[in-house]
Amino acid sequence: MKKILEELNRTDRIAVTGHERPDGDCVGSVMALYLYLKKMLPEAVVDAYLEKPSLVFDCIDGIEELKTDCPEDICYDVCIVIDTSADRIGAAKKYFDTARKTINIDHHITNADGCGTVNYIKPDASSASELVYELLEEKDLDASIAKAIYIGIAHDTGVFQYSNTTPHTMEVAAKLIGYGFDFPRIIDQTFYEKTYWQTQILGRALLESIRFMDGRCVVSMVDRKTMAFYQVTPQDLDGIVSQLRSIKGVECAIFLYELEQQTYKVSMRSNGKVDVAKVAAYFGGGGHVRAAGCTMRGTYYDCINNLSLHIARQLKEAKA
Repeated sequence: MKKILEELNRTDRIAVTGHERPDGDCVGSVMALYLYLKKMLPEAVVDAYLEKPSLVFDCIDGIEELKTDCPEDICYDVCIVIDTSADRIGAAKKYFDTARKTINIDHHITNADGCGTVNYIKPDASSASELVYELLEEKDLDASIAKAIYIGIAHDTGVFQYSNTTPHTMEVAAKLIGYGFDFPRIIDQTFYEKTYWQTQILGRALLESIRFMDGRCVVSMVDRKTMAFYQVTPQDLDGIVSQLRSIKGVECAIFLYELEQQTYKVSMRSNGKVDVAKVAAYFGGGGHVRAAGCTMRGTYYDCINNLSLHIARQLKEAKA
């Protein structure tokens, strides 16, 4: 794929979007590209669509300009989908379907072929934000764009501690912090800081977690009633599965929260012996070898039993 401005030559209307329930990488990559295109193509109409992100990302410049619903029927010249395939972008899918040209930027192995007429897919990249950086002209970046990219990379690498962090990732991060934003504060604000209620429900989830498969797996679940009691939304549950994964002896951590009766959002994290992307893909989800998710229907116990079959098979193969 060419640099992004070459792909957008003579383009008047551009839409940029990402996946439902956007995480830090999705928000950072979408906002970075949005800010860059607004700067470099001042005569074009550029719109960014995402579900309302967590308030922790309010530090990203221009985030108040995000469109969180899609009431208008607009035919864009180009629709750019980042950090996902088109089937997970929610209401903005109608813009993808009617756009004259589509571009897909992603790093998920489960989207290896891409969904656009033009694709930039690199499963070995740390994050979609790292790929966005590669498609921009470095000389045209500024502190606002660099900050958004940095936030995305930091979130998808667990602040540069996950195995998807490469020497190239660190080189990119070093260049980004050279733009002068307060990167230590940003990490604290968007990654570590929790509200009182977020901390409370984290404690509840850890307290009620259950280990199984001889302690190699751990699972916890939060239902809608509990979320209502603690006055939290799905965005407030970020980080719980990573805390479960850090338990000594655990190879695979599973966290579920209830979307509606007998429907659960599942997040999985692995310490290396389980490819959770394969598990998630079996149930219509996706992700990375060590971090993946899906949506499942059935009782809580049905979901765990079905997931366990695939996890146990991989653990048995890893032991053989």
